Amino acid sequence: MILDTCALLWLARGEGKLSKAARRRIDAVAVVYVSAITGFEVGIKHRQGKLELPAPPGEWLDAVVQHHGLAVFPLDLAICVRAAQLPPIHMDPCDRLIIATAQIHQLPVVTTDPVFREYDVEVVT
Repeated sequence: MILDTCALLWLARGEGKLSKAARRRIDAVAVVYVSAITGFEVGIKHRQGKLELPAPPGEWLDAVVQHHGLAVFPLDLAICVRAAQLPPIHMDPCDRLIIATAQIHQLPVVTTDPVFREYDVEVVT
């Protein structure tokens, strides 16, 4: 299972925006992943003033990953190429990289973004 950036933020903040079904699925799997691109997205949103964090983005992300026992998927050539080859349904490059990671590694994605459903990935909302 891989978390979209919004799902990571909700998990980290303990917000009730994650459905009970999504929480159960997260709690039931052996490993929950985030994409390395999430670090880029969090950093950009923080720099733009769209995301307040209690610590600098790198420190905050390290703490969240450790606290929740998450694993980070690096971006590799296969993921980047797959993301570029996806149909132009979703134009957000960060989301395209998360979708490509999910496809290559056959992982469900925790997200509320309805566009993810238009790709060949299982979506957990």
